[in-house]
Amino acid sequence: MRADHATLAGPPDTHRRVTMARHRLVLWDIDHTLIDTGGVGRQVFADAFRHVTGVSMREQASVHGRTEQVIFADTARLHDLDPDAFDFGDFATALADGYRARAAEMRERGHALPGAASILAALHKEDGVVQTVVSGNPRSVSRIKLEMFGLDERIDFSLGAYGDDHTERPELVRAARRLAEVRYGTAFDEANTLIIGDTPADIDAGLQGGARVIAVATGASDRGALSHADHVLDDLSDTAAVVELVCG
Repeated sequence: MRADHATLAGPPDTHRRVTMARHRLVLWDIDHTLIDTGGVGRQVFADAFRHVTGVSMREQASVHGRTEQVIFADTARLHDLDPDAFDFGDFATALADGYRARAAEMRERGHALPGAASILAALHKEDGVVQTVVSGNPRSVSRIKLEMFGLDERIDFSLGAYGDDHTERPELVRAARRLAEVRYGTAFDEANTLIIGDTPADIDAGLQGGARVIAVATGASDRGALSHADHVLDDLSDTAAVVELVCG
């Protein structure tokens, strides 16, 4: 009997036919999983914060594994500001403008992490694998960051969930699963959904949101802090090993 097929929607180069029975949904974190901004990200945040609030940023709230809405709100409180007095959409727009303005600097100081381009390309060739983003970054910023390092072509951003969609990471995982279920007419759960990230918050988001987790020790967290993931890797440089974990 012939297997049912569906067409993958997204950017033109991601259109291909995939086998329903073998679907795998891969949810990528961005910062310190696929790329490193080389410190440019903090400056962009500071510029956007000043633009929206009129106050120069003296300190920034913790960023690791958190959504941009939460980071902005906590940073505002550190400056005795009421975050509800500001429109987060304005802040997200200022962030996107800031990354565009500093594109050359970010390419000079930042970089794609080892193996990132190779694993995105390899998974793109696997039947049934759908790659998208679950990130604390706003939607526009997520795309800009990956475009800067040529990592956007294998990603179906329309199935992603972002920091301007919800404040909590597990909700982003659930949202991406629902989008994929509507697109492909099949269930996505921990058996065929996988999040790849670098923080304990990424792991918790996967475990609570209904996904298996591959953690990579390429950020601030060491392997011990990531040990509650299903799998822990030093980085993404062993392409064959990552493909096996996703598809095997």
